[in-house]
Amino acid sequence: MVGQVRSVLSRPRSPARHENAWLLLAGLAAFGVALGSYVIYMVGHAKGYTLDPVDLAVYRSGGLIVRHLRPYYDPRLAAPLYDWVGYGKLHLPFTYTPFAAVAFALISFVPYALSQKLSVAVDLIALLAVAWFTLGGLGYRRATVAKAGATLLATGAVLWTEPVLRTIYLGQVNLVLLALIMWDLCQPDTGKSRWWKGFATGLAAGIKLTPLIFIPYLLVARKFRQAAMACAGFAFSVLLGFALLPKDSTKWWFDGLFAQDKRTGFIGWAGNQSLSGFITRLAGSIHSGRPIWIAVAVLVGGAGVVIAGRLDRQGYAMLGLLTAALTGLLVSPISWDHHWVWIVPGAIVAAHYAVQFWRRNARRAAVACGLLAVAVVAWFGAWPTRFFHAPPNLGLDSLGLVWIPKNTQPYWYQWYGDQRWFPEYHWHGWALIWGNAYILAGLGLFGLLLVISLLPAVRKDHDDEPGPAPAGERGHLRLPAA
Repeated sequence: MVGQVRSVLSRPRSPARHENAWLLLAGLAAFGVALGSYVIYMVGHAKGYTLDPVDLAVYRSGGLIVRHLRPYYDPRLAAPLYDWVGYGKLHLPFTYTPFAAVAFALISFVPYALSQKLSVAVDLIALLAVAWFTLGGLGYRRATVAKAGATLLATGAVLWTEPVLRTIYLGQVNLVLLALIMWDLCQPDTGKSRWWKGFATGLAAGIKLTPLIFIPYLLVARKFRQAAMACAGFAFSVLLGFALLPKDSTKWWFDGLFAQDKRTGFIGWAGNQSLSGFITRLAGSIHSGRPIWIAVAVLVGGAGVVIAGRLDRQGYAMLGLLTAALTGLLVSPISWDHHWVWIVPGAIVAAHYAVQFWRRNARRAAVACGLLAVAVVAWFGAWPTRFFHAPPNLGLDSLGLVWIPKNTQPYWYQWYGDQRWFPEYHWHGWALIWGNAYILAGLGLFGLLLVISLLPAVRKDHDDEPGPAPAGERGHLRLPAA
C-alpha cells in the first residue's frame, strides 16, 4: 500500500538551540575520535604503511614539465614505487592532461617532504569542505552551529573509509576535485551572481576527464546555461594547455595518448572498480572483455544520464547529481578504488533522508535510509587486512574489501603485458564478491536510483529555494506508508 509522506525533505527546520549545541558537541567528538585515531595510526606504523604519495610525485613531475625541467613523456618522471619494500623500481609517467600539468606547477616549487605533509592537510580540509557543500546542496544554505556540527559528524563518519584513506595515502587529488565540483554544482541555479555555475566543473574535467559526465547530465536536466559553462570551463583548460604546452597538447589530444593502456596500468587490476575492470576480470583478458565493456558502457552511460536528468527535473537535484557521478564511475575505463570518494556525499544524503523521514514520523523509510548510510560507510570501510587473514598488500595495513583476494602487483602489466596467469582472472567464490565490492555496490545503488526515478513525480509546491535540492525538497514524495 502506497501512502504519501508530506514534505519529507522540505527545507530543514531550525532545531532548538540546545539541539544545535548537542549536534555540535557530537560532531566535535566524532571528528576528534576519527582524526585522533588516524594520527595514532600514522604514528604507530612505519611511513610506508600510512603514506606513500607516489601520485603526488607524479603531480610534481607535471609541474616540472611546465617549467621545462622535464620532458612530457619521460618514463622516469616519478619517484620509485614501493622500492622501500623491495618490489624493485617502477617509475610512473605523467598521465594527466597538459592543463593538469599547468595546475600542478605550484606543487613543483614545494620541497617534496613538505608537500607530503601539506597534501594530508589539504585532503582533510577538502573532506570537510565536501561535507559542508553537500549540506548546502541539501538546503542548509546558511552557516549555522547545526550545519557545522553536521559537517564534523559526517566527516568523522567517512574519514575511515578506504577511498578517502587511499586518496590521502597516495597524495591523490580526488578529494580536492570532489570539493570543487560540489561547491560548483551545489550553488543555486538562479541569481546574477551564479551565472558561472558549471565552469569549475569543466575545469575539473580538464584535470581528470571523468567529470565530463556532468555535461550530458546537465543537458538532460535542461540546465542549459550550466552545461554551457561546463563546456566553456573544459574548453578553457584545453586552450590553456595548447597555449603553454603546444607540442605536448598535440600529442595528448590528437595522438591518442590518453587511450594508451600501459600508461594508466592494468585495467583488470583489483584496484580498478569500474565496469571495464569487472568485465575484464570475468572475460579473462583485456582483448576479450573490451567489446563487451563498450556495449555495456554505452547502455549504462545512456541510462544513467537519463535517470540523473529525470531525477533532477522531478525535484531530486542532489540525487541527480550523485547519479551522474555514479554513472561516470561505472562507465569510465579506469575507476581506481580511490576514485570512489563520491561515497562521501552519498552517505551524507542518505543520512539526511533518514533524519527528515524520522522527523515526519515515516519510521520505516527513516530506518531504511539510515541503514543505507551505515551500509555505505561499512562496505567502503578501511578494514585492516588482518581481520580477513589476508597478507598486507602494497605495504598497507588498513585496506578495503576489494583487497582481500590475491591480486597482481602494479608493475606486472608494464613488465609482462596481459597474461592469463594474473590472479584476478582466477578469482572464484567469495573472491568475486570482495574483489568487485565497489562495482557491485555501485550497480546496486544504480538500481535503487532507477527505482526512485520511476516513482510518481514530485509535486512542486514551491520553488522559492533555487539550486540543488534533494528528493522531495521542493514537494512531496510517494513512498510506502510508515
